Amino acid sequence: MAAENVSVEIRDDREHHKLVAYEDGAAAGTIAYFVMDPAPGALVPVHTVVGPEYEGRGIAGALAREFYAMAGREGVPVVPLCPYVVRWAQRHPEQAPEPSDELVEGARRQLASHPELL
Repeated sequence: MAAENVSVEIRDDREHHKLVAYEDGAAAGTIAYFVMDPAPGALVPVHTVVGPEYEGRGIAGALAREFYAMAGREGVPVVPLCPYVVRWAQRHPEQAPEPSDELVEGARRQLASHPELL
């Protein structure tokens, strides 16, 4: 498992539904997500991407960790639909509380009715 990259800056671009990791000013990776209705709703990561030149540096893990921290600061749960974030959460249960089945089903329904969120 790669060590987390400490030189990465992570910013929430809520307007564009992305959590973005920057390395030396360049976007290195993102988690695309949506906020479940009604507000304040759970945060739902749907896709994680790290640029090929940044792979193996722990950027995806840093994004997942910050995503859960961000949700914690906002007082909302995370409902991971992104396969990477699901695996990360399984490996870090102390940082990633498991959402209820009801929340997971609600997030899946919302995503199915709004495919543009992918």
